[in-house]
Amino acid sequence: MMHSCVTIALVPQIKSGPWIFWEDLEASMAQASRLGFDAIELFTEDAKSLDKGLLDGLLSKYSLKLAAVGSGAGKVIQGLTLTDPNPEIRTKAIHFIQSMMDFGAHFGAVTIIGSMQGNALPDRREESLMHLQEALEYLGKHAEKLGVPLIYEPLNRYETNLFNTLGSGKAFVEGLSTRHIKLLADLFHMNIEEIDIAQSILENGPWIGHVHLADSNRRPMGMGHTSMKEIAAALQQINYQGAISAEAFPWPNPLEAAEQTIKTYQQYFKK
Repeated sequence: MMHSCVTIALVPQIKSGPWIFWEDLEASMAQASRLGFDAIELFTEDAKSLDKGLLDGLLSKYSLKLAAVGSGAGKVIQGLTLTDPNPEIRTKAIHFIQSMMDFGAHFGAVTIIGSMQGNALPDRREESLMHLQEALEYLGKHAEKLGVPLIYEPLNRYETNLFNTLGSGKAFVEGLSTRHIKLLADLFHMNIEEIDIAQSILENGPWIGHVHLADSNRRPMGMGHTSMKEIAAALQQINYQGAISAEAFPWPNPLEAAEQTIKTYQQYFKK
């Protein structure tokens, strides 16, 4: 069964990003619970910046689950990517993501690799892809030990030159020996890169492990020109069972953005 999810960011350095709620964790969780969300997706500075016991208590208090944790702070704050030409930085990036995986797995939550994948160097694409492959093989084995898949996110061309579509992402992870890495279908990135979003979902369904919900302008779904009907039908057709998580700008404000998101979820997924 698909479940509704909303993003909460606790990292000041990424405050301008596409997150619905900010700063006050408990107040954000209280709002999410009141509106009827099933889960939250959390962005923290690192794996130690939030006490697990505290989060356990808040999740129980507000009847929410932790669906996913983001790793983007590793790049934003520490400048770490998996494709950096410096082996020391790559090692630190792997360890950062591994620690986030350990944190998330405590709650049964997946960890997302988005911006920390980095970029291929000019004229050295194969070398960069080799670094990415080595990192994902290692982290995929760790995901197997944890019993929670790792999520790799194809980003649009303005954010990475590695893999921009679900199909290209699938071709890469399919070539790995690990089978514990899934893909993130981010509707905002897909709006830029895919010929047909719904068709791409149908073609790559078995590999999709997480979904980010945002409209064409990265405002909450229903505030742009993305046609949600076909996308929702495709997700239902592939029997997607994960989170539909709102990674969108808090426009016009966090509360109204959250209200619009849960309205969309109930319209298309809660039949």
